[in-house]
Amino acid sequence: MKIIGTILLVSFAGLNARAANTTNAIVVSTDLINRLVAVARTNNPSLKAADLRVRSATLNAEGVRTWDDPMALFGGETFSPQGMPPEQMGNIIYGVEERLPLWGKPKLTRLVAEAETSTRQAESDLRVQELRRDITKGLLATALAARVVEIGEQDLAWLDATAKATETKYRAGTAVLADTLQIQNEAAKRSDALRTDRNRLAHEHFALNRLVNRPADSPWPPLQLPAVGPAVPLSPKLLALALQNEPKLKVMAEQIKQAQAAAELTRKSRLPDVSLGIEGRQYSGDGEFRSGMFTLRFSLPWFNESKYRKDYARDRERQNTAEQERQDQILMVREELHHLSVEVEATRREALLYGDEITARAEQALASRLADWEAGRGMFRDVLDARRASLESELMSARATAEQNELLAELLLWTGLDNIEALAPLANEPSILPDHQGHSSDAASATVKPTAANYYTCAMHPEVHSQDPEGKCPICQMPLLSSNDVPAEPANK
Repeated sequence: MKIIGTILLVSFAGLNARAANTTNAIVVSTDLINRLVAVARTNNPSLKAADLRVRSATLNAEGVRTWDDPMALFGGETFSPQGMPPEQMGNIIYGVEERLPLWGKPKLTRLVAEAETSTRQAESDLRVQELRRDITKGLLATALAARVVEIGEQDLAWLDATAKATETKYRAGTAVLADTLQIQNEAAKRSDALRTDRNRLAHEHFALNRLVNRPADSPWPPLQLPAVGPAVPLSPKLLALALQNEPKLKVMAEQIKQAQAAAELTRKSRLPDVSLGIEGRQYSGDGEFRSGMFTLRFSLPWFNESKYRKDYARDRERQNTAEQERQDQILMVREELHHLSVEVEATRREALLYGDEITARAEQALASRLADWEAGRGMFRDVLDARRASLESELMSARATAEQNELLAELLLWTGLDNIEALAPLANEPSILPDHQGHSSDAASATVKPTAANYYTCAMHPEVHSQDPEGKCPICQMPLLSSNDVPAEPANK
């Protein structure tokens, strides 16, 4: 029993060390993420590049001119003896010509430039959201690596204590040499694995420093994994939120506006360019003015009418391409939300299963195997197997917690939200998905078609609900209809 007490004492010491580390560690939280994102906004090169693209597009829009620079004319004319005398006609010519801003072309040019600015701004916002996700994942990966190192250090201490106990039993003649050699091998392998785990933790620190553009050797405080997050079902509210706020959809919406403006500008380009000018003549002999002339010049685009039509058709196809790509992104958003809702719920169950049940039972099994081995009723190999099962349960709990929080970070990106707290109200929303038995639950059925008729929905997308009678569907932009005007769908198909 003395040997078991020594080993259990080491285990309790490891638990106390873990508690001390937990007290000193910083939990990965929204506040920590926001502070690092604020640092990255001023340091990260990709964000700086995105901001510079916005600035460049803004200056381009501000530089669009309504009036072109006027064209000045200056020249002279010679006369033959058989022609008009220069003293009557004048032999010095001067004038100025200005192209008129007709047909709204300068305004359309400005609209194209402003649309580009809006697109660049949406791209910059997307990059900020992506960096927030990357920083969150980096923090979680670092906290998981730190937990792996912590578990490895506890295991190494346990193995060292067990090796000493085994050697004591061997010298007392109550253990075999194979047990001693096996525990020494286990300790050697754990020591080597711990070195690898520490190197991986250092790499996670290196990656975090890169994201916030800090020196590569900048230290980081100990990080602790957050608690298991909520399960977020695929509800109509979640879907509507994503289709309205997903950053890439916003970029594509601005690209469509830019393509529309470009197509309209191309359509107006087939109209003639008109210039107004004035010319004067004077004689070099006395410097007196002789005559003046007003001019109206214009291009003749009708000879290339078919070419202009092709140019306009080209830009219209580009607009259609942008619209179709946005529709494809909408489908991708719906699919990704479904995938994330399933995986978030699955990893939550896994984390709770290992953290609340399997780990406790694995520790009890290890204590039982130790007691059997000490009493001579069990094999030492069974003790090592029980220890591996206990370690694996702790690792699985930590990995599932980290993975679930990483999935929630992805969900934040797809919904355009900034923090995990904003997802909490969505956890109580009824799902539009069928339950595990293959039929919709009562709550889900009520969500698909509420009994109340005081809402507005889309004939093509009945999962969209709104209280705004003038609203439009966030998916297809069609006007919403009263629920009384939309045929009811059966809850079970």
